[in-house]
Amino acid sequence: MTVSTHDDWLRRAEEFQPPSTHLIDGAEEAGGGSTFAVVSPRDGRVLTEAADGGAAEIDAAVAAARRAFDHGPWPRLAPADRGRTLVRLADLLDAHRAELALTVSLEMGKPVREAYDIELRAVTSTFRWYGQLADKLTDESPHTAPDALALVTREPAGVVGAVVPWNFPLTLAGWKIAPALAAGCTVVLKPSENSPLSALLLGRLALEAGLPPGVLNVVNGDGPVAGRALGLHPDVDVLAFTGSTAVGRHFLRYSADSNLKRVWLELGGKSPNIVLPDAPDLDKAAATAAWGIFFNQGEMCTAPSRLLVHSSVAEQVTEAIVGRARALRVGDPLDPVTEMGALVGEDHLTRVLGHVGAAAEDGARLRTGGSRILTETGGVYLEPTVFDRVAPDSRLAREEVFGPVLSVLAFDDVEEAVALANATEYGLAAGLWTSDLSTAHRVSRALRAGTVWVNCYEEGDLTVPFGGMKQSGNGRDKSVHALEKYTELKTTWIQL
Repeated sequence: MTVSTHDDWLRRAEEFQPPSTHLIDGAEEAGGGSTFAVVSPRDGRVLTEAADGGAAEIDAAVAAARRAFDHGPWPRLAPADRGRTLVRLADLLDAHRAELALTVSLEMGKPVREAYDIELRAVTSTFRWYGQLADKLTDESPHTAPDALALVTREPAGVVGAVVPWNFPLTLAGWKIAPALAAGCTVVLKPSENSPLSALLLGRLALEAGLPPGVLNVVNGDGPVAGRALGLHPDVDVLAFTGSTAVGRHFLRYSADSNLKRVWLELGGKSPNIVLPDAPDLDKAAATAAWGIFFNQGEMCTAPSRLLVHSSVAEQVTEAIVGRARALRVGDPLDPVTEMGALVGEDHLTRVLGHVGAAAEDGARLRTGGSRILTETGGVYLEPTVFDRVAPDSRLAREEVFGPVLSVLAFDDVEEAVALANATEYGLAAGLWTSDLSTAHRVSRALRAGTVWVNCYEEGDLTVPFGGMKQSGNGRDKSVHALEKYTELKTTWIQL
């Protein structure tokens, strides 16, 4: 790391001067003058008063994106030229890695080491990958009648509205912005009101990389106002959203009530992680399960929050996870030795603690954690928490907690494990631990999830698609398939 000590990060935090304005048509705009406080969950400190956008700011941003799409150079550039701009943006993200990592850590509580090593690596790789892909796509010329020529061209869909959450503010923005820009679209990004600062810095760097004005606009604001205005806007052609299933339903309604824009949704999850007794390494399975639920404070839609473990090894695996939870270093996100930082805010902590209380009421056994800690810091910290003896029909087994809370359910055979895994409205991800190749294939096919990890968890790269089934959403981020969300197929038939 370029900046490696706690004192280094503390000094940078003291010198931190966050952006606060919207970015519309290539200029920083204060909007109507109303603001909201961006509070760091690290210590409760107000980082800045950010411009609070509403319908007027969304209108201005969409108008700029529409002009840039209809009349500007970006959609008309050679794909290789668009690609070079995205690669320059990747280079700038890498050059500003420490500043961006600090911003992410301060605004949403992620350990700065993880922001630097994981999140910034991910977003940089995303823009670089799509930049390098931009000129590798080809159109089609199907074989048809000898007296005709058929062309199938893939064209940019138009103005894209992107609404992204706070848990991975740069990575998830990149997963939407990079393929949209590579395809030739223009974008209006609405980040979460909990994490607007890193998005504004991304917008600044995009302009520095050479994106023309209006191609990428960033508007701060809350979901019920700015998000709703973007979802209802008749000049938005595509809406891409990552967040809760409840809010995803709103965006579908907004589409129906406006111009029937395409809506792509990556929503909640309640991911099962199945450990069979023939797992190649039970200690590794336990360590990975603990990492998966406590990484990023458990604030992940793919978090393996339901550990389904065979009854013959349930106590062994659970005890290993409890030991790791108790040893986990929870503390200041700016300390590089911290392994779990702060939850994003007081309201979110209250919701997570509500799930903890409900689990006890439903008869689950608390094995460790469950309490708020480090209150003297002014920050928002929770102990890593593990429940076992969780009933399959309990709230903890069925509802997304989005925090560092693991539910352990025992099963007696593979068929029961698959039934438990699929007994949820969600279908985002799943894990499976087994040494048997046939079992790995059979169970992976039986699981209703967009991604299944076998003998690992949260692995992959940009070559593979990511998205959900059932109420976890539709469409795919990452890979070549993401471009399907931001392009239209046009057929041209020429009679010779």
